[in-house]
Amino acid sequence: MATAVTATVSFPSSKSSSLSSRTSIILPERIPFKKVPLQYRDVSVGGRVVSIRAQVATEAPAKVAKESKKMEEGVVVNKYKPKNPYTGRCLLNTKITGDDAPGETWHMVFSTEGEIPYREGQSVGVIPDGIDKNGKPHKLRLYSIASSAIGDFGDSKTVSLCVKRLVYTNDAGEIVKGVCSNFLCDLKPGAEVKMTGPVGKEMLMPKDPNATIIMLATGTGIAPFRSFLWKMFFEKHDDYEFNGLAWLFLGVPTSSSLLYKEEFEKMKEKAPENFRLDFAVSREQKNEKGEKMYIQTRMAQYAEELWQLLKKDNTFVYMCGLKGMEKGIDDIMVSLAARDGIDWLDYKKQLKRAEQWNVEVY
Repeated sequence: MATAVTATVSFPSSKSSSLSSRTSIILPERIPFKKVPLQYRDVSVGGRVVSIRAQVATEAPAKVAKESKKMEEGVVVNKYKPKNPYTGRCLLNTKITGDDAPGETWHMVFSTEGEIPYREGQSVGVIPDGIDKNGKPHKLRLYSIASSAIGDFGDSKTVSLCVKRLVYTNDAGEIVKGVCSNFLCDLKPGAEVKMTGPVGKEMLMPKDPNATIIMLATGTGIAPFRSFLWKMFFEKHDDYEFNGLAWLFLGVPTSSSLLYKEEFEKMKEKAPENFRLDFAVSREQKNEKGEKMYIQTRMAQYAEELWQLLKKDNTFVYMCGLKGMEKGIDDIMVSLAARDGIDWLDYKKQLKRAEQWNVEVY
């Protein structure tokens, strides 16, 4: 049972047997066996002692199911599908970027009445109203969930999203509006919304409450990490109390684009030993070389410390946002790993297999 702690919401897991010489054994097909060395044994045949050679085949040991390091137990996926979506209602929709930010981002809360039992790190699908140019209903778009499992209101009956309004000019000079993002950003409280899901297991939180969790986000990629951090620092749970280190890197173009800044600063004030926060504002900040401060530029300032953390088996990296960000991080780690005689790309594959490197980019 979880209860929400009051928090200001800001919006800018042989038997041996005797067989006659004519006895044959028929083995079932497709059962894996492994050979063992030939063995000799003296037996009595017709009053004479003879030495026979026998090769025993034994069944290969059954594979042991791998236990996940993430909170996978009881996770629900695809309860609602496009042909049978859940209809919720918009309860709140507010812009959380400044007027001078390059683009609008909105935080929205929808009612679920507990019917979409999601976990931190999962996503939901949204089917916008209307039809496409072929006269067919619009296809769903997936959005990372921005609220913890009990929701912004703490009653397990809502789900929140963080959505950037997509507007651009095409090659013909025409203004194009993203269908689903504009549908969502224009919603008024009370409006109905068709949702599917929940989906996804890649971004589920680690089970270990003492883990180091490094979160890398650009723009609305902050959504799953807001859900993580609310669970860690704004809520009390009988079965989970975070005592590890959460380290968030958030990259945005301008300071007016910093999402949930006041919330994160409140968390840092509340748990300074457990939460580290670093912003990278590319159009306003530069490093000591005069380079623009992208998320990988900010991380480079802590490269040695990050590499030491990545060598521990309870460090988990989560990345959400623009696709190009992963390469920038690879560039930082290659030389550090090589210094220790480690091939970074091979090491990253090991981290992925161990569920310690988790990526959701677009």
